[in-house]
Amino acid sequence: MLVAAAGTALYVWYGLQPTPEGVVKRVEIANGSTPFKVAEILEEQGIIRNAFLFKYYLRFQNEGSRFQAGVYDFTPGMEYEAIIAKLNAGDTVKAETVRFTIPEGFTVLQIADKLSEEELIDKQKFLELAESQAMLTYSEAASKIEAGEQMNHLLEGYLFPETYEMKKDSTEQDMIVRMLQELDRKLNGLPEGWRERLAERNLSFHDMMIVASLVEREVVVDEERALVAGVIYNRLAIGMPLQIDATVQYALDKPKERLFEKDLQIDSPYNTYKINGMPPGPIASPSLASIEAAIYPEETEYLFYVTKKDGSQTHLFGKTYEEHLKNIRISNETAKEGESQ
Repeated sequence: MLVAAAGTALYVWYGLQPTPEGVVKRVEIANGSTPFKVAEILEEQGIIRNAFLFKYYLRFQNEGSRFQAGVYDFTPGMEYEAIIAKLNAGDTVKAETVRFTIPEGFTVLQIADKLSEEELIDKQKFLELAESQAMLTYSEAASKIEAGEQMNHLLEGYLFPETYEMKKDSTEQDMIVRMLQELDRKLNGLPEGWRERLAERNLSFHDMMIVASLVEREVVVDEERALVAGVIYNRLAIGMPLQIDATVQYALDKPKERLFEKDLQIDSPYNTYKINGMPPGPIASPSLASIEAAIYPEETEYLFYVTKKDGSQTHLFGKTYEEHLKNIRISNETAKEGESQ
């Protein structure tokens, strides 16, 4: 009996000793793994000597309930206390990540081109997903898209412009879902009552996003965003064509530095020189500032605006066509050298 007892004690003592030191081993603990399963994984990887004894050690120490899933680096030879502390703290290996930036005012096609050039996506897969109805289920905002046959891209305007950091092996779908959900997150940070403001204007969420995208492509200076949004709503209220150059640029195969009269005649549901009302969908991804401007436009009587040619990137606003013509003359007279008259 003494020999048996001594043998058992030796077995337990030896089984609880750290393994021989060795090279770091990467171990994955899956979601839902029980403490017993964790013990078996650690034994298989040579981090502990005996899973059976480790299980009862955990039970005796009242440990294991706080173990966190993830990928860990363990070194053979670690003490039990160090192993347990690491698992409790969730001290996992940080996943290798990639960073990318979606500039404000980019279209779906521009986003796909940029990410493809950075070798982060397969462009064709990305564009196919940007047309998929299934993607509308991943975001509250996207669920409000009013899909129509005339829209260029289903998710146009809903991929929020931001700098992102994601796991290196993220798929095209992962990236799109992240951008859609970032829009949700930004909207949740708006002042309470913004949805009621849309209802007061009898404006759908999708229409608001269209206006926000128009503002984004028309305005550079933040202080003017609400003013331009106000002009858009004023024109819509009286049935006046929006005549926004940015919509023509969007309708063209390739944007131009300067539009000509023939460009304004292009046959497209996005050409606001030829259609009444708004285009069928957003023309770019608007910033939060443009979204806020579309929700809280500045109330004025302005119906016109023209870009100043003095390099300030600001606008002159007018209530009447006569004021507009005067503003055009002023803009031309103050044009910087080299600017087109």
